[in-house]
Amino acid sequence: MDANELLRRYAAGERDFCDINLRGVNLAKSQLIRINLSGSDLTGANLSRAFLTGANLNGAILYRADLSYAKINEARLSQVDLTKANLQGAYLVKSILIGTKLSGAILSGVNLRLSNLLGVNLCGANLQGVNLRSANLKGANLSWANLTGAKLSGALLEKALLNGVKLSQAYLNGIDLHSVNLDGVNLSEAKLSGANLSKCNLTAANLKDAQLRVTTLSRANLHAANLHRANLTKADLSEANLSQANLSEANFSEADLTGANLGGAMFWKTNLNLAGMRGVNLTGTHLREAYLQAGEKQKYKS
Repeated sequence: MDANELLRRYAAGERDFCDINLRGVNLAKSQLIRINLSGSDLTGANLSRAFLTGANLNGAILYRADLSYAKINEARLSQVDLTKANLQGAYLVKSILIGTKLSGAILSGVNLRLSNLLGVNLCGANLQGVNLRSANLKGANLSWANLTGAKLSGALLEKALLNGVKLSQAYLNGIDLHSVNLDGVNLSEAKLSGANLSKCNLTAANLKDAQLRVTTLSRANLHAANLHRANLTKADLSEANLSQANLSEANFSEADLTGANLGGAMFWKTNLNLAGMRGVNLTGTHLREAYLQAGEKQKYKS
């Protein structure tokens, strides 16, 4: 079937085009709302800026297809082959992509807000600036993915793989990452205010200039982490391990550091005004030019 026949039949009211051969078809800018293309072969098809709202694409082959800036919101894309497809700037809000193949796909600037990506493999994917707000990423493989500047606030990341992921400048406000392994991850300039990072492994993580206001970091491992100029106002760092961490110019005002390990940490112009530091371990530290204003009697172990 060629593009003209499909568009003619669609205009006549037909919507079911499942299991047909549409390899290389040019449907750019076409209005194909609620079309059923499940199981169809769209290898190399041009669907750039097409309107596919509510479409059924389950099991379709879209290998190397051009879906740039297409409107594919509320669509079904389970078990779809999008290998090496161009999805730059595509609008996929509230779509279902369970079991979808996205290896080598161009995903920069794609909007996947509220979409279901349960268990999807995005290992090594370029996801710069992607919108994944409130998306379901449970069990997804995001290892080595580039999520620089990505919007992830409210996303579900339970059991997701985040080894070596790049999250610099990412929006992670209010996200739940408790007990997640973020060893050495780049979170510089990330927005993490109100996030749950309790018991998180952030060993040698880069949190330079990160926003961590009112963030929960209780019992987190921040050994040798870089928190230079990070904002931790009113953060919960009780029993956290900050040994050998770089805390220079960081803001810990009104933070709870009860029982925290600060042994060997670097303090330089660090703001600790009104921070709760009862039972803190300061072995081997030098509070050089640190700002301290105790709101209550403190006990230090040094």
